[in-house]
Parts: sequence; structure tokens; C-alpha cells
Amino acid sequence: MTTTNANLFAALRAAFPADLDDVAVETDGGLFYSWRDLERATAMIANLLDALKLEPGARIAVQVEKSVEAMLLYLATLRAGYVFLPLNTAYQSAEIEYFIGNAEPAVVVCTSDNANWVGAIAQAAGTRHVFTLDDDRTGSLLDFAAQCSDQHAIAHKAEDDMAAILYTSGTTGRSKGAMLTHRNLLSNAEVLKDYWGWKEGDVLIHALPIFHVHGLFVALHGALLNGSRMLWFGKFEPKRVVAKLPDATVFMGVPTLYVRMLAEPGLTKEAVRNMRLFVAGSAPLLIETFNEWRERTGHTILERYGMSETAMLTSNPYNPVQGERRGGTVGFPLPGVQLRVMSMEEGADGRECTTDEIGAIEVSGPNVFAGYWRMPEKTREEFTHDGFFKTGDVGKIDGLGYVTIVGRSKDLIISGGYNVYPAEIEGYINELPGVAESAVVGVPHSDFGEVGVAIVIAKSGATVDAEAVLATLKTQLANFKIPKRCFVVPELPRNSMGKVQKALLREQHKGLFSQR
Repeated sequence: MTTTNANLFAALRAAFPADLDDVAVETDGGLFYSWRDLERATAMIANLLDALKLEPGARIAVQVEKSVEAMLLYLATLRAGYVFLPLNTAYQSAEIEYFIGNAEPAVVVCTSDNANWVGAIAQAAGTRHVFTLDDDRTGSLLDFAAQCSDQHAIAHKAEDDMAAILYTSGTTGRSKGAMLTHRNLLSNAEVLKDYWGWKEGDVLIHALPIFHVHGLFVALHGALLNGSRMLWFGKFEPKRVVAKLPDATVFMGVPTLYVRMLAEPGLTKEAVRNMRLFVAGSAPLLIETFNEWRERTGHTILERYGMSETAMLTSNPYNPVQGERRGGTVGFPLPGVQLRVMSMEEGADGRECTTDEIGAIEVSGPNVFAGYWRMPEKTREEFTHDGFFKTGDVGKIDGLGYVTIVGRSKDLIISGGYNVYPAEIEGYINELPGVAESAVVGVPHSDFGEVGVAIVIAKSGATVDAEAVLATLKTQLANFKIPKRCFVVPELPRNSMGKVQKALLREQHKGLFSQR
């Protein structure tokens, strides 16, 4: 029996600087948290969770606004050995009802404003403990934690024990919970620490949400594992972020954030004089943005590629010795990651693609998730016989080894860094009065990268109002999922088999948002 503690928090805690009174986090509201504050607060929240006498592997579901305290809750969940389940703050009641019903969390933490309806859903699902946490350092979670000891022995976990569940929707519209282990997350963080050249004195601007991989794992783990100070923004405000660039060395953002910073006059070479690294991901970065950023700042954005199920898979090189950063590509497979492109031609029978040939991307490595929560059949479907995960992305590898993503086989739309699954939206539209059928497709958008457009057919004799469709969706779904436009048409284009030809719809509407 191994005596090594594989708990991710143990590794993060070991990386804290020797002087615990140094500043760990500085917020956009002027608050300062020391490393000692992080140590004590995570211990107190972990002790609160332990006092609840939860079952091993209990899930802690969290839907709160971004705050340092929300980060501390994540770290405390790891510390106490439970499973963290972050939920997008934009999710509405139908979505929350599904997630809580499917994950069956022992604890639910939500904002005070949502406590009534979230609490009712949690109670109906059998959740025993509901706490509140707000972004002004108030809420019942902190009230109870304040009564707990600030000393806590880190829970002992094995490498393959679950650390987090991230829900990611599928083409059927039913969300799947990707189970990520302590090994998955720590191995990826350690690889990125080395590959991206994290060093002493680095300061991270953290302006991303903390309910998905990019902000919660890539950015947060990177800073903590390096013992680096964070400049913490509750929400991304381009003018305020640009004003803080002289105090930082590392910035991570989705393409939308870069577009918005480019609109700020204060973004100059002088403003980024101390910056070491700009990382972009979660959505395709337009080559125009890539080139404009380099011309404006003198810095070349580093693009990378990852998924909820795998954390980071590839990255453009940080070190020039390894190659140049190429716009439009996502670089090379990270150390320890195996990535292959398989032919999608009928009868290809598992043939690996040749150089520059487009095919289906499959991956394996220590960062690849353990499977989908309570979906053993779906898990088996998504892995090959030799253990590679089928990403659902389509791409190619050039002669130098650079990976380029050219599309997504599952019709996924990535809008402002958030995943939007057309099948889910179509399901809601098709239930509306008078609607016979609908199709949702993604089209280019200069700010969000992509946005959804809904095309709807009315039932015979019925009238459907396009604006009313969007207005109703806004009461049912998160705002980032709402199509930007809706059109009511007599029929949808179909192939000889009757399948809707979404490629034609995308082509027809691709110029809708071409002007910035």
C-alpha cells in the first residue's frame, strides 16, 4: 500500500512560498489575501465539510459568482477529499435540475439570490446540505466555516480518485459529467508549468470564470503550482485589465477578451513591457486577431487546445528553440500526450492519416479523464479499443508536427469560449407552440468567434414569431446559449436521406455578423 498522498491540493500546498505572509491574491476591489489566508481559509472550509459526515466521493455542486472565496471552496473541497462540481452561473432552473438530479451532490452552494429556487431543486433531489456564498464575502458557508478550526490534515487520496466532475453536453443534448482524477489534473499542471516556462516572480492576471477548465484548472493551477501572485478580476473589464498589465507577466484569455482589449487605446507596447506570456484558448483565435495583437504589442499569442475531458492536449511552443508560434494552429502535442488523426473515410478501418490529411483527432495520456459519470456505455463508445479518446474534433498534422483544428464533428459551437450544443437548443425550440422543426448552426462573429443562428419551420397553419422564440429561450437557458438571430422559413435544406444540411445553412448565414 502506497503512503504517498496523491491529493492535488497537497501538491499545490507544497508549492506555497516559504513566507506565507506574502501576497497571494490581489483583487480588483483592492483586497489582499496572503498565502497564510489561503492556508487557513481552506482548512476552515474543509473542516466544515468534514463535519457534515459526507460519504467518500461525495459531490460538492457550486453555482456562485466568481470570488476568491469561491476559489477557496474549490481548494477546500480538494483538501477534504471530496469531488468538486462547478456549474456555470448562467444556468437556469431546467439545467440545474438536471445537473443536481444526475450528480446527486451531498452539498449544494449557490448565491443568496438563487437560494430559494436552487434550494428547492436540491431538496427535491435529496441533497441534505445547501449553503449560500456571495461575491462580497458573505453567505452561510462562510458563517459556518468561521466557527471551524484553521488546522486541517489534508485528506489522503490515490491518483485515480476523482477530484472534479465537469459537465459537457453532447450531440443528443443530454449533458455528460466528465470525471477528472487527481492524477489527470496534477499531471497536466506539472507539464504546463515546465512547457510554458513558469518562473519565480511571475504574476498572473486571472480574468476568466472559474467554472470551466481554462480558468479553474489551467490558470489557477498554473499560478498556485508556481507559488505565483494573482491579480484577480471578478469580471473581465478590458480597460481595467489593460491598466493592470504593467504589474503582471502572464495573461490567459479566450479570443473574445483579446478582441476587446485591442479596442482599448491603453493597449500599447509600453503597457505590456513586463509581460512574458499571453495564452489563448477555449475557442478558435482568428488570424486577424493573432496578427493585430503582435503588431500592436510586439507579443505573439500562444494558442493551445484542450477539452473538459482532457484539460490541455497541445500547445504552441513557449521556447523559440522548440519552434515558432503559428497562428491558426494549436501547436504540438504536450509531453506525455499521444495525439493521432484517424481517417474518416468509409472502409478506412482505423487508418492513421498522412501528413496534412484531415481526419478525426484521438488522444491518450495521463491527463485524459476517467470516463463519464454514470454513463459506462457512453464511455466505452468514446474510447477506442487501444485506449484513445475520440475528441469529436476534426483536424490535421503538418510536416513539422503542428496540429490544426479544422472543424468539429459534433456540430459544437464555441461562443466566447463557452460550448453551445445545437441539439440542446433545438430541443427547447421544437417544444414551442407552432414549431414543427428547427436547426441551430454556428456562424462567424468578430467578437465571440462564433454565435448561434436558429432557423425554424412552423407547423402547417401555425404562425411563429422569431423574436418570441428568442425571448422564450432566454427564460429557459443560459444567455450564452441563446442564438443571436432567428429566422422562420418554409423549409430546411435536406440531402437525399432527409438529413438537414447544416453546412448549407452555415454558408447562407455566414455573413450576418461580418462587420465588427
